[in-house]
Amino acid sequence: MSRLTEAIPHLEDGRLRRGVIGGEGMIKLLSAPIRRLFRFPLVQFAIVVFLILVMQAANEQTVLGEAFTALDKIVDDSVQVTASILTVKSFTKSWLTFGYMIGYVYLACWLIFFLARTVVRQLVDFAGRKNLFWLRSTIAKERGIEAYRAWLPLEKIRPVQVRQQEWEETYAWPRDNKPPYPPLPQRMFRTVAAYLFVSLFLIVLLQVLTPLPALRWLGDAVKRVAGF
Repeated sequence: MSRLTEAIPHLEDGRLRRGVIGGEGMIKLLSAPIRRLFRFPLVQFAIVVFLILVMQAANEQTVLGEAFTALDKIVDDSVQVTASILTVKSFTKSWLTFGYMIGYVYLACWLIFFLARTVVRQLVDFAGRKNLFWLRSTIAKERGIEAYRAWLPLEKIRPVQVRQQEWEETYAWPRDNKPPYPPLPQRMFRTVAAYLFVSLFLIVLLQVLTPLPALRWLGDAVKRVAGF
């Protein structure tokens, strides 16, 4: 990372501030309010509900109509699976239908945007490597600024007696150029384990602090899933 610090000027340098307002940086600057709006949870929820209403109102012979038919079947199957594990009555069924439909559409939108963002990122990488339309310098400048900004908080807490190269090889830029964090399967396992632990902790709190027999419900659900 020391190579990066030698190549990029300090953020307070006027040349760097002017470099942000150019090319990709100008697009990011202009689109920042829109991106901030779409990241707001209520806006995302409203968009998902609007998409569901549009699909429901579409003709069954169209793509949107067929998509809603498939979504409706998946939601119905999910509610039936839940009913086979837990006791589901009319009120609970309506909320499950609403929740599953919102969740599936939100997941589909997230996957679409994730794939689109991945494709665009790959195209930009390809343009930078091949210098298509002479964009390599612009792309490198923008990414260099992002890398410097991400690295700066780490550098601020480096002890004076620790050499910069040693500090970066330990926490940011290892010698073998491998990422300084665990592989994806290990991170996924840790995340799932953390969610299971928190869920079990909340169930125990419900059992102890409320009259709800949460542990008995959990045991019944496990027995139904295991087929006992």
